[in-house]
Amino acid sequence: MSVYTQLTDDQFAAFCQSFGVSFARAIPITQGVKNSNWFIQTTDDADGSHSYVFTLFEERPPSDIEKMAVILNQLAGKLPVAAPLPVMSSKNEDTQRYVMRYENKAITVVPCLSGTHPTRNSAVMCRDMGAALAVLHKTLQDLTPAEDYGVPLYPWAEVRDREMQYMPSDEAMLMSDIWQAYSDLPLDTLPQGLCHLDMFADNTLWDLQTGDERLTGLLDFTEVSVEHYVMDIAITINDFCTTWGNATEGESVDFDRHKMRAFLEGYESERPLSAAERRTLPIFLAKAAVIFWLLRLNVIHYNRTEGRTGDNIMVKNPDLMKRLAAYHWANVEKAQNTVFVLEHACYKDDDSNNDVEDFKLIGVFATLQKAQAAIEQLKDQSGFKEYPNGFHIDEYPIGQINWSQGF
Repeated sequence: MSVYTQLTDDQFAAFCQSFGVSFARAIPITQGVKNSNWFIQTTDDADGSHSYVFTLFEERPPSDIEKMAVILNQLAGKLPVAAPLPVMSSKNEDTQRYVMRYENKAITVVPCLSGTHPTRNSAVMCRDMGAALAVLHKTLQDLTPAEDYGVPLYPWAEVRDREMQYMPSDEAMLMSDIWQAYSDLPLDTLPQGLCHLDMFADNTLWDLQTGDERLTGLLDFTEVSVEHYVMDIAITINDFCTTWGNATEGESVDFDRHKMRAFLEGYESERPLSAAERRTLPIFLAKAAVIFWLLRLNVIHYNRTEGRTGDNIMVKNPDLMKRLAAYHWANVEKAQNTVFVLEHACYKDDDSNNDVEDFKLIGVFATLQKAQAAIEQLKDQSGFKEYPNGFHIDEYPIGQINWSQGF
């Protein structure tokens, strides 16, 4: 939440007055990468304290932020969220407004929540975070149709195509392979709904003072979109279950599978996962890391093209997400336990009941979808098109004898 747009104290005072807040001081918030944020100290606050967060949304249009306000009010009472304050002049209108505008950018003011951002996450915190995310998914199912409340998903494929031009070949291949594996999944069969899609630890607050870790705040609902629930799970797991080393520690990336199991246990205490969600989670973990790899590259791109500089601009290292993506992808590849063998037989008169006149082993593929795509590529070529019924795909487990008798 770097500060990109600068406002004067007079501007802060005028906007805060519109929300019924008496302005004394604005304190920049430099964590995060998307919007401009400040803590607002009011005339009633003691020195060093603040009651509100003032956000100027750099990219999302005001209509999207109005949707966010509805979502936060839906969650209020079930999860620790801060719903935006209403604009004072809208209280007598049919529909209350929660957004002011500055140069066609949205502004909201929300109450501060208690707690602090965690620097380390325990397994207990991961379990509680999993349960909270499941509650979020279930609660937002009441907003229908979901598409009316979620913002469009960002066109990450466009960012991928731009950035891959400048990547070393091994990095480009890693990104391409993960993207293809994700595209090959049976995505239409996976449950979806409104998802947060940015539930990193720095978007949560916790009471860590008492020794009894307690979730006290969920932040930054600007990215809520209709997406597969397992993607939201993967995004959150990737941050909560990874220990990110700082620069002096070599910026290490250590993923903790014990914490991931605790997270999933918490999630399923509120919403059980389907078999398909469990099966596809490893690829979603890799794809989620790729998305945030691209996000950080995209921030660097826009900072450069728009001349964003200064001490209040924070850039997160994209290489960390690349390494996490490589870690997950290695585990996906190790989890491969079946292959799909595509063959073609030329049966007399293209009838499988007749003798085989010719036979070809076409290839061995990691997924059924890739084998089917190969058929689409070959079926109109000479020879194959005369024998369209000759294609067949067999699934074989790796490392097993598939013919156990003599002949």
